[in-house]
Amino acid sequence: MADMTTITALILAGGRGSRMGGVDKGLQTLHGQPLALHALHKLRAQPGISAIAISANRHVDDYRQFGVPVWPDAVADYAGPLAGFLAGLTHCTTPLLLTVPCDTPAFPHDLAERLAAALLHANADIAMARAPDPDEPPGSPLRNQPAFCLLRAHLAADLAAFMAEGGRKIGAWAARQHTVHVDFNQPGDDRHAFRNLNTLPDLHALNTLHAP
Repeated sequence: MADMTTITALILAGGRGSRMGGVDKGLQTLHGQPLALHALHKLRAQPGISAIAISANRHVDDYRQFGVPVWPDAVADYAGPLAGFLAGLTHCTTPLLLTVPCDTPAFPHDLAERLAAALLHANADIAMARAPDPDEPPGSPLRNQPAFCLLRAHLAADLAAFMAEGGRKIGAWAARQHTVHVDFNQPGDDRHAFRNLNTLPDLHALNTLHAP
């Protein structure tokens, strides 16, 4: 069993929200609560995570109302989720950083534990989730979920150098590290767990589906 107290969890909410028409995605509501707050509650229920923060670049005071630190990007111009990774790795005081996007509210309840177990077993630098595409037939190849990563904090300098060279893709950076992939297609896993809400119609449909 991994020592889960070594993990800081970071909710990625720092994007432009382009596919949602430019709104701040993490503050859009699902069942009456902001998406980022759904992620926060789910992370708090995962055993042993010692700290949680939010990566955000707009409405920082609103995010601070959730009671956790807010870490804006140090890289300008909305440089993507890797900029959030870098902010998290720079600020966290634990050996490990877990990243989750704010727009995937059904992510697994045991995400941190399974990523940590795989990372430590392989003595890897990154553990990245891999899961079924819910829009593909069962048995189709699994897809990497690059925003769901467990990272060793010592990677901060390497990531800063990668971004200074213009790198922006999580997969390209992860390919430079010792990365282990963790499959979330085991018995009992929800094949929809990693479905993200890219658009306002996606969010509206989920709100309507579960409306009282």
